[in-house]
Amino acid sequence: MLPETSPGYRLAEAALELGAIKVDAQHPFTWASGHRMPVYNDNRLLLGQHRYRQLVSEGFQSVMRAAGIQADVVAGTATAGIPHATTLANDLRCPLIYVRPAAKEHGLQNQVEGPLSSGQKVVVVEDLVSTGGSVLKAVQALRGKGAEVEHCLGIFSYGFPDTLEKFRAQNCELHTLLTFDQLLEFMSRQGRLEHSQLEQLKTWRTDPYGWATK
Repeated sequence: MLPETSPGYRLAEAALELGAIKVDAQHPFTWASGHRMPVYNDNRLLLGQHRYRQLVSEGFQSVMRAAGIQADVVAGTATAGIPHATTLANDLRCPLIYVRPAAKEHGLQNQVEGPLSSGQKVVVVEDLVSTGGSVLKAVQALRGKGAEVEHCLGIFSYGFPDTLEKFRAQNCELHTLLTFDQLLEFMSRQGRLEHSQLEQLKTWRTDPYGWATK
């Protein structure tokens, strides 16, 4: 259960209020992959107000303190992770860098942009973690530059078992302010979901890519 004073609880309130998270099992959303899913996340809506950007940064700082995470540099994933990484780096008063999905084909052909020295400890910031593929590519790119990367911070995660296994395989720990299971618990507690809706959403969680066909 999310404590009412936790960053995740406040994030759930804000995200649902803004429509940054939408849940509807009866009218599924089409993801970029083409799959029909009962949940949609758009954390870009959190960028519109300072208090929401600060909420995310304060949540990340709370996670870092609780987990004892030390960071010399904050890295944002391009593009959605960059603004939240910027706020966090400002609050921590440390360098900011960002990681492209792939190296540029011109200029210096960088994939990692900004000041980074070998041996520095880097914490990676992502907004949404679904399969984990993109953020783990960023981790690999940073490690390829000699950085020590053991932790990723995310705003929201669907918590797919395969995703968590990918992070374990890469020796990288994922910390998110809010997970899908926590969101369901929050919405159920708030009376936003009927029991039948809750059961449908739990079913999706166990088989997300086969859910719509069933």
